[in-house]
Amino acid sequence: MELTEITLNGYYTLILATIVLLVGQFLVKKIKFLEDFNIPEPVAGGLLAAAIIYFLNFQYGYVFNIHKELQTACMLMFFSSIGLSADFRRLKAGGLPLVILTVVVGFFLLVQNGVGVALASMLGLDPIMGLVAGSISLIGGHGTAGAWGATLENDYGVTGATTMGIAAATYGLVAGGLIGGPVAKRLIKNMGMQAVNTAPNNANLDKTDGSNDANNTVFEKADSVRLITAVSAVETLALFAVCLVAADYMSGVAKDIEWLAQLKVPTFVWALATGVILRNVLTSLFNFDMFDRAIDVFGNASLSLFLAMALMSLKLWELADLAGPLVIILVVQTIVMILFAYFVTFRVMGKNYDSAVLAAGHCGFGMGATPTAVANMQAVTDRYGASHKAFLIIPMVGAFFVDLMNLVALQGFLMLPFMK
Repeated sequence: MELTEITLNGYYTLILATIVLLVGQFLVKKIKFLEDFNIPEPVAGGLLAAAIIYFLNFQYGYVFNIHKELQTACMLMFFSSIGLSADFRRLKAGGLPLVILTVVVGFFLLVQNGVGVALASMLGLDPIMGLVAGSISLIGGHGTAGAWGATLENDYGVTGATTMGIAAATYGLVAGGLIGGPVAKRLIKNMGMQAVNTAPNNANLDKTDGSNDANNTVFEKADSVRLITAVSAVETLALFAVCLVAADYMSGVAKDIEWLAQLKVPTFVWALATGVILRNVLTSLFNFDMFDRAIDVFGNASLSLFLAMALMSLKLWELADLAGPLVIILVVQTIVMILFAYFVTFRVMGKNYDSAVLAAGHCGFGMGATPTAVANMQAVTDRYGASHKAFLIIPMVGAFFVDLMNLVALQGFLMLPFMK
């Protein structure tokens, strides 16, 4: 069959992306399964769009090319928002438990990637695909899967990395929502605790020790109303612009520096790093009032648009040969997550009720995303009582610090001799 390529400019790409988001919003509201497992609206609408595009390709030979520059800009804005929200002063609020959980999660990153790489090699896949079915898509989520997928395809020649990453991230969201509650319930039952009548624990996100700051509302409360002024919006956009310019500049500089060129640092890493530097230098040295609500809104909007565009550009036909091995790897990764949360996270964090709730949260962002982790913890605390420590620590680790550790871990794995 003769293929017909259709290239969309920036305007049409943006129009279709917003339509995908609106369709996704409708699907999540109408389909209980999608709502129960916190499937993001751009993922729901994007997968439907990808399925339609697959049908058009299979039946009529159409291939759609979207505006890559717009997609890249949205991706860079999302990772810039993570950096701009990473206030290191919040480490004091979390204290020693935050440090311990960060170390535990860092160790799990190595385990998850080690399992993925080993299984990919055993199943005859490129070892790098093990990273895609590891922390890139599971701990990293859809945003990281889409960003790294493009890097792996362009710089490492790994065909289908984006498609496989998005598929794995979608599985992870569902699996993370399924396993967190049962793991915590089993741990709590072993402690002899009984369910109590308690009000919904959503308020913990806003009213517990130190959790009233923006750190606990970025990303996991994407639908909340934010009060933003025109001045704050312009100031925030200026910060994003600095991050994007710095990322573009550093990507060019890195190509001329031999050791950086060998690392093949993705562009979004420079955007995130610039955001971290801006946040902490401006707030610590110049007492600049960083407007977290605007960062939150622009970050979530950018992520939604990026995911919609990434899913619209999926080539599902590239996943056909990978489907079987991918399922095997993801099932094993789920078992590893359950065992790690049960035997490591719970015990290292204190073997008490708080640590059981933390284990449920770890299952959520270890396989899916921070919103899944928060939903897991809410399900547990609604039944057994509040856990202020868990609701303070998990959002900080799951939304910020794990992304920084993930970048370091992935770069380290890609430098190993057997990965090339």
